[in-house]
Amino acid sequence: MRVYLDNAATTPLDREVFEAMVPYMLDFYGNPSSIHAHGRETRAALEKARKKVADLLHASPAEIFFTSGGTEADNTAIRCSIDSYDIKHAITSPLEHHAVLHTLEDLKKKGHIRLSYVQTDAQGQIDLYHLEELLKNNERSVVSLMHGNNEIGNLTDIAAVGELCQEYHAIFHSDTVQTLAHYPHQLDHLKVHCMAGSAHKFHGPKGVGLLYIKKGYKICPFIHGGAQERNMRGGTENLYGIVGLAKALEIGYENMGNHRHHILGLKKRMIEKLKEHIPEVRFNGCSADLEQSLYTVLNVSLPASPDNDMLLFNLDLHKISASGGSACTSGAATGSHVLKALHTDANRGAVRFSFSKYNTTEEIDYVVSTLASLYTLKV
Repeated sequence: MRVYLDNAATTPLDREVFEAMVPYMLDFYGNPSSIHAHGRETRAALEKARKKVADLLHASPAEIFFTSGGTEADNTAIRCSIDSYDIKHAITSPLEHHAVLHTLEDLKKKGHIRLSYVQTDAQGQIDLYHLEELLKNNERSVVSLMHGNNEIGNLTDIAAVGELCQEYHAIFHSDTVQTLAHYPHQLDHLKVHCMAGSAHKFHGPKGVGLLYIKKGYKICPFIHGGAQERNMRGGTENLYGIVGLAKALEIGYENMGNHRHHILGLKKRMIEKLKEHIPEVRFNGCSADLEQSLYTVLNVSLPASPDNDMLLFNLDLHKISASGGSACTSGAATGSHVLKALHTDANRGAVRFSFSKYNTTEEIDYVVSTLASLYTLKV
């Protein structure tokens, strides 16, 4: 049995999405910026996809911009907000994705901003009182806090963050890469200036993402060289990728309740079986709290063992794909910055299992059985 439980890193492409993309790979190939018939038909498909995304997110098409993925969207929102509004102070958390942390750290290193980190509790939950204190005691700030943490699954109340940012005239950006198509977003009510997403996190294609920029909030382009995306992103649009993104988001919204029910059942089963077969098991962050975490992510803390350094390798030998943290640091010797920030026990093994609609109870049982055997525990 081969088991893929690394869906927070990337998800399998939905066959319906692939089928929606194929005509724009083979038959409709015109450049959307061209004024001839070939260009007009691809421009129509592009704008149809934009409207579909906007409708699902309760935004207007003019607020949706397509990018190469979540990292570009994060960089655009952060760098261009700071540049356009001459912002000198930014606030984030030590638990953010590197697309946010490394961007802000680079701006700090170059002397463009001062950077503050909002405090978190032992489980990694954002301290909103400390956030307010930072907002109150600094000049106008850019705040970048993610909706769902990609490693420990913690959910942040971005509606509450948005209210605080509005009260203190701060600019609010949220990385929603892990929650788009899994949770509903009503951007006409959410007080956020910019929001980032990536298609491959919800069964769409790799290499395409989106950036929401609130109406009336004007920032400069991040990539220059053309008038595409209403002068906000130079470069010929990834048409079939954009079509795939819109289709994947549509499928996600149409089946959101059923997918949540199925995946939450798998996560609950894994928690219960791990507790049964590995009594010393723990869970990092809020990932075992079904109400406070992504239903797609479970970060498991396993007993201390001399073989923990080989844990992912041994799982791979048993044809189980999982992660030790963020996929973007796979193979790096530095380990998870999120788990370090939480001061988790370095002697314990940490594995992030992340689920999708394609996983089964049989796969969950096999993974638990394998983990238990690796710790020479009787199943």
